[in-house]
Amino acid sequence: MNRRDALKSVVLMMGGTMVGATAILTGCTPEHQIEGLNFMPEDIAFLDEIGDTIIPTTDTPGAKATGIGSFMVMMVKDCYDADQQKTFVDGLNMINKEFKAENGKSFVEASAEERTAYLNKMYETAKASEDRSPAVIWMLKDLTVLGYFTSEIGATQALNYVEVPGRFDPCIPYNPGDKAYAI
Repeated sequence: MNRRDALKSVVLMMGGTMVGATAILTGCTPEHQIEGLNFMPEDIAFLDEIGDTIIPTTDTPGAKATGIGSFMVMMVKDCYDADQQKTFVDGLNMINKEFKAENGKSFVEASAEERTAYLNKMYETAKASEDRSPAVIWMLKDLTVLGYFTSEIGATQALNYVEVPGRFDPCIPYNPGDKAYAI
């Protein structure tokens, strides 16, 4: 995924279309969650690598620089219900197994090209599927984009940040290729 696609995804996510959006929008913890759901440091490192594959470092820092793995863990533990949590954890386990079976090494040990090819294949499969499975790819993509663009790095370096409160300027010139504005 390139930055332009990521920015398009931000617009969709800010509309509340991501998995778990009801919990985020209402500010309530779901009633039914997995008790004692814990992620090991290796899991957070794995999520950092997935996030950095989705939004890699270019002229701005990638998702890993924002601590995206910790953000994903926090969102899954605090905002997802038990079914969504199970889908997420099972999906991560599936990615670990399938990637190792296909490439002979773990996702973390693989090159950026191998990771990108795997996630792109998974994304295309999910897009073509009627039930949009595997659902974990949508969760990973949504959480990465949300976490990145709401972080200080994403809002100030990847987006055009204007500190609020500020003055109202009704006519701001926008040229093709300019950064989108952080909200």
